[in-house]
Amino acid sequence: MKGNLLIRFFRMASVVMLLVAVALLAAITTMHFAIHGAEVQVPALKGMTVAEARSQTAGLGLNLDVDNRYYSSDVAAGHILSQSPAPGMVVRREWRVRVAESLGPQKVDVPDTVGTEERAAALRLRRAGLGVGSTAKLPYDGVPDGTVVAQDPPAHAQGISQPSVNLLVAAHDDAAPDGFVMPDLTGVPIITAQSMLAKVGIKTVTPTFIDLPAPPAETDTAPSKPPVMPGSVVAQQPVAGARVDQTTEVKLAVSK
Repeated sequence: MKGNLLIRFFRMASVVMLLVAVALLAAITTMHFAIHGAEVQVPALKGMTVAEARSQTAGLGLNLDVDNRYYSSDVAAGHILSQSPAPGMVVRREWRVRVAESLGPQKVDVPDTVGTEERAAALRLRRAGLGVGSTAKLPYDGVPDGTVVAQDPPAHAQGISQPSVNLLVAAHDDAAPDGFVMPDLTGVPIITAQSMLAKVGIKTVTPTFIDLPAPPAETDTAPSKPPVMPGSVVAQQPVAGARVDQTTEVKLAVSK
């Protein structure tokens, strides 16, 4: 009698364990599909039109954001230049895929806004199909408040990357500057140049020293150029007139 009871007990225990195992397997399978079913692989979008890319990402449950627009001589206007995340990455559904759209080759001429009032400069840029990028203000002697004293990129620049122009605008004499105009340091001794920049808190990286060829001898048609003094600045980055601030690191090339 006891033997039969034990056999029945073990049979019931085996059935219960089997049911528990099946339930666990079903739960694991459900979790697997719930997790991985919500993941998708990011498609390659470069070269597609924005409409094509939006359609493809929407079909995968992803959201497409056009973050930036750049000029490009390689990618036609209205097509995707770059994307993030990269193609092939696995992300969750509803993830945002950020792309940059091509504006095609630069066709607009960058207008000269230096010397104009800030609002007039912005209007001139908009009429040319450009926008105002960042605007910095600083005290500038002899120039009325609100007058543009420098711009980047400069007037008529070619090969610009974005359809926007940064402006440096004159402010009140007692205003706290949030930027400076990069001076022309060409021909200035390196020690003097570094001292000028250090006075306003702008750092210079270690200068690059280069050999310059000897100037050509004087001829009947062209007078000889004076030699560049050793230790003088021969090139700089950023260029003269660009906006700089305390976060800018200036690179100087110096003659040996």
